[in-house]
Amino acid sequence: MTLRAPPDDRSPEELLEFGVINLDKSPGPSAHQVAAWVRDRCDVEQAAHAGTLDPKVTGCLPVLTGVATRVSQVFLEGAKEYVSVLELHDEPPGDIEAIVEEFEAPLYQKPPRKSAVSRRLRVREIYELDVLEVRDRQALLRIRCESGTYIRKLSHDIGLALGTGAHMGHLRRTGTDPFDDTDLVTLHDLSDALERWRETGKDDWLREIVHPAERALTHLPSVTIAPNAAVQVANGAPVYAPGVIDADDAERDQLVACFTPNGTAVCLGRMVGDADAETDEVVALERVLV
Repeated sequence: MTLRAPPDDRSPEELLEFGVINLDKSPGPSAHQVAAWVRDRCDVEQAAHAGTLDPKVTGCLPVLTGVATRVSQVFLEGAKEYVSVLELHDEPPGDIEAIVEEFEAPLYQKPPRKSAVSRRLRVREIYELDVLEVRDRQALLRIRCESGTYIRKLSHDIGLALGTGAHMGHLRRTGTDPFDDTDLVTLHDLSDALERWRETGKDDWLREIVHPAERALTHLPSVTIAPNAAVQVANGAPVYAPGVIDADDAERDQLVACFTPNGTAVCLGRMVGDADAETDEVVALERVLV
């Protein structure tokens, strides 16, 4: 078998078959509808988004294309970041910043009735929570939190703590690890780039918009394995210590990404052993990417 070409050497077709697009979702369509449109427009069999956004919510929505949909689980490992308007039901108290800061902690949350997941009580951590501005009965919040946090529920609970009541107003996602809002592109940008490539053969715009899917793995610890070991992994073998060239520090059972020396992603797996051992299994496979 032949391994995938290095990220910088891939043709436009190969890029679309294992790519990621850092989309700026507009209000209106659901995240699922956006992914379906990308799938059809890019003419690939599959596309997957990096975490649900409600139709009215805007912002950072990375979309994986083709075989890259196999890495979608990585977005459950990273954090999400939002900017949200908190609509207060009464005048805010003078100590609003101090009260809001108390929510910077692990919190119990139950998914709303309309959620697609089971409505069981669970814990989600708020890593950072800042009040950026307060004007009349509105507070602008910046929230960095664990994947799966319900900002609508967080807004309701903050309102109770403030004694004013509150609900979530406009919400924009500004980041989903390892992506942020500094290089977002629109669906119109993608459409223009695809049309330019298909009509003229020029792929410069397309390469600015569709990135090798390896970019979606940059926040994970990495393990570099030899090409012959990569061939074995492609056939279902785990990663054994003799095939490991280099490895980042990772805790046991932590999700890691394995690459060949030229930067080609080979698999996702869980760290289960020591890369310095002679024969032991180092990475247990979860997703083969070649």
